Amino acid sequence: MSHESTVPGELGHPSVRAAEVPEPGAVTIVVPTFNESGNVRRLLHLITESVPARLPCEVVFVDDSTDDTPDVIRAAALDCPFPVTVLHREEPAGGLGGAVVEGLKAAGSDWIVVMDGDCQHPPALVPELVATGERANAGLVVASRYIKGGSRAGLAGSYRIAVSRAATWLTKALFPRRLHGISDPMSGFFAIRRSEVTAEVLKPLGYKILLELAVRSRPQAVTEVPFVFEERFAGESKSTAQEGLRFLRHLAGLRTASPLARMVVFGLIGLSGFVPNLAALWALTEAGVHYLPAEIAANQFGVAWNFLLLERLLFRDRRRHRHWADRTARFALIANADLVLRIPLIALLVGQFGLSVLPATALALVITFVLRFAGTEALVYLPRRSREAARTATRTAARTARSDA
Repeated sequence: MSHESTVPGELGHPSVRAAEVPEPGAVTIVVPTFNESGNVRRLLHLITESVPARLPCEVVFVDDSTDDTPDVIRAAALDCPFPVTVLHREEPAGGLGGAVVEGLKAAGSDWIVVMDGDCQHPPALVPELVATGERANAGLVVASRYIKGGSRAGLAGSYRIAVSRAATWLTKALFPRRLHGISDPMSGFFAIRRSEVTAEVLKPLGYKILLELAVRSRPQAVTEVPFVFEERFAGESKSTAQEGLRFLRHLAGLRTASPLARMVVFGLIGLSGFVPNLAALWALTEAGVHYLPAEIAANQFGVAWNFLLLERLLFRDRRRHRHWADRTARFALIANADLVLRIPLIALLVGQFGLSVLPATALALVITFVLRFAGTEALVYLPRRSREAARTATRTAARTARSDA
C-alpha cells in the first residue's frame, strides 16, 4: 500500500489553513516517478518559475522508486510556494500507469495535469493546457508532438523515433473511434477534468495511461495543444523492451475488453489450434497408430496450444482467479466435451431437423464454439468476486423467499 509524506505547506498538513488550499479551478500536477532523484529538484524549480504566478497549483508525486527520490522531493519541496505531496508505493501495481491512477484519486483540484518527472515535458505549458480546456469546454487536453508547432526532438535516436511512430500508428489503427481527434495517443503529458475521471474503470499496465483513459473513459470533448518534447535532464529512459511487451499486452487487453472482441480472438486462437492438431495427427498415423486413438491424442495437442495462447493473450489478467492446475483441468474438460457433443448434435440436426451433413456440421461447429467460449469464460476465468456475488445474491433471494413465505 502507498503512504503519504508531507512537508510544511503541503495539502493535508495540519499547519495549512483552509484559505491556502487551492480553490476549484486550480490545477493538480500529478508526476509519477521511478528513480528520478536527479530530475525532481529541477522539475520543481521549473514549475515554480512558470505555473503558480498564472495558476494556483499543487504537485502530487506518486513514487515507485528504489533510490532516494522521495527524500530529494521532500527537501526540494521546502522551497516551493505551492503544496507538494509524496505518495510512495511499496507495491508498484500497474507500473507508471498505476501510479498515475493513484495520483488522480489523490488530486484536489478541478483540473489534473499528468506529466513525466524527467523534465521532458515543459511545465510552462501547464497553464496553457488548462486555459485551452476552459476555452474549448473540453474534458481532456492532450499535449501533442504531432500537430503544427509540436516536435519530438527530445526522442533519443532514430530507433526510439521509429518505435514511437509505430506505436502511435498501431494504437490509432486499433481504436479509430476512441482515438479520433487525438494525434498523439502515446503522449504522457495531458490535462483532464477531475469530473471526467472514473478511476475505478481504469486497468493500467505500463506507462501509456493516456491510451487507457481515452479507451476506457474518454471524455466527450477532446482538444490538443502542440508541445516540444525536450531532452531528458538526467538519468536514463525507462523505455525498455520489457515495457514494450507490457504495452503490447495492454493493447491486447484493451482491444478484447468487449465480449464480442473476446469471442473473435477466441475463435482465431481456436483456428490456430488446427495446426498442432493436424501435425500431431499426421505424425501419429504415420507412426502406425490407429486413426481413432490418434484423433483423440492429436486433439490434446490442439487443446494445449489453445490453452497456452488464451492464457498469454486473452485471459492474462484473469489467471489469478484460479490455480493453474484448476484452470488447465477445466479447460481440457470443456474442450474435449466440445468434441463429444458435436457428433450427437450433428446426428440430431440431420435426423430430427432434416439438414444435410455439411450444413448440420457447420451449424454444430458454430453452436459448440459459442458454448465453448461461454463455458471457458464462465467456468475457467470468471473472477471469484463475481462468483461470490452470485452466491450472496442466491442466499439473499433464499432469505427473502423464506421471509415472504
